[in-house]
Amino acid sequence: MTLAMSWEEWVQHDAVALAARLRRGDVTPTELAVQAAAGVAKINPAVHAVVEVFDDVVADPPKDGLNPDGPFAGVPFFMKDLGPTMKGRLQEMGSLMMRGNRASADTFLTGKMRQAGLNLMGRTTTPEFGVCSSAENPAVYVTRNPWNPEYTSYGSSAGTAVALAAGVLPLSHATDGGGSIRIPAGTNGNIGLKPSRGVFSIAPAASDLTGLVSTQGCQSRTVRDTAAFVDHCRGGAPGEFMPYWMPPESYSQLIGREPGRLRIALSHEWGDFRAVPHFVAELERVGRFLEGLGHQVDWALPEVDFRAAFDAQTTCYISNFAQTISNLLAPRGLARPPAELVEPINIKIWEMGLNTSFTERARMQAVFNTTSRAFGQFFEDWDIILTPITAVPTPKLGTTEYLTTSANPSVLDWFNHLWCNFAYTPLTNLCGMPGISLPMAWQENGLPLGIHAQARQANDGMLLQLAAQIERALGGQWHAGRVPKVHVSKDSQA
Repeated sequence: MTLAMSWEEWVQHDAVALAARLRRGDVTPTELAVQAAAGVAKINPAVHAVVEVFDDVVADPPKDGLNPDGPFAGVPFFMKDLGPTMKGRLQEMGSLMMRGNRASADTFLTGKMRQAGLNLMGRTTTPEFGVCSSAENPAVYVTRNPWNPEYTSYGSSAGTAVALAAGVLPLSHATDGGGSIRIPAGTNGNIGLKPSRGVFSIAPAASDLTGLVSTQGCQSRTVRDTAAFVDHCRGGAPGEFMPYWMPPESYSQLIGREPGRLRIALSHEWGDFRAVPHFVAELERVGRFLEGLGHQVDWALPEVDFRAAFDAQTTCYISNFAQTISNLLAPRGLARPPAELVEPINIKIWEMGLNTSFTERARMQAVFNTTSRAFGQFFEDWDIILTPITAVPTPKLGTTEYLTTSANPSVLDWFNHLWCNFAYTPLTNLCGMPGISLPMAWQENGLPLGIHAQARQANDGMLLQLAAQIERALGGQWHAGRVPKVHVSKDSQA
């Protein structure tokens, strides 16, 4: 098969660059879709990042409503197999119970993506219902880290992270309820922005107020791709419960300017949770790098009751998830999740969440309020707080305490295992703040380590400005020219 580009040329293009070539007529949407599909065929046996490629859309990109005149002009794009639906397409959510589940309509955000010119041509892997930190159930699939396939890619936006890192495509959909965009971006070496509340709609089935913590987004390999995605896909649907805000100028314009001197706080001690010494050293190194760019950098921490905040976050997940599962059971005529079709921790979460009282939810929301206001007060004095993306090294596949296939009898103990590692991302969701993972550091096991920056609500643009400044300072080379073991540019896949 003759492809439009060599793989070496392909991976030098981000989505903005591909769109420019499409508009010039150098390539066609079909040629780019064929190349992305060939990339899947090349890397998927080694890492299993993609659940399905839509062959009919590869052959005929406008088939499902792609707007070729949109700003992305036909750039290939995958959807995480969770969240926004695509009319007539399977959405199986990483679950045996959801096998064969086919969507009857596009969701609002899906329509925005199509209108923006993104060619939605496949589905990427996710843990069952997006709950745990690794897409790792052999009965469904095991998604591996392309830097070293013995390790997890994390999750829940697992397949998206791996497909990007392995060079299959430059931009792909992701979702984030507690770090699910940022954590896999961090351990696979991508850029992952979780936007503020009020940016991407989750209409029509839910809203930012009913979901509270979950949001939509993307992963990319360049800052300008993330900026363009937000610019062209943001906005609320009719009848939203809250206003959807717009910045005074597009992020694509904003990132061309330097951010000015920022007040950047470093931290890794969040309540009961601490990062391992190597991660602290990497954070300090990044802090010195940022000082070299002219920013004020020092150690500081919001005055937050972290234990209460994580307890409230756990209550939110458990009670939200129970209702999500119940909504999936009813149309299937099921009274409870079948043990042979749903992973054990997810069944325990469902059982526990069904009994959440209004009083418990009210207490939870009170803690959400005090936590958000404590961060808000902190951001009166600081522009950004910087942490590692995780607290401990990325585990090898089969580390069961992070999996919903775990035999842990206690849901609360299982969640606490998660927080010991994923301490730094969930409160961003709780508060509705923006957070971004930037591929600026390395783990001792050889995997990338994202550095996580958070800012006050609606300061997404400032995070992207800083990210763009860093990208320019690095000469556009986030990994200093290094590529994963499993990569489309390599003849043999590890």
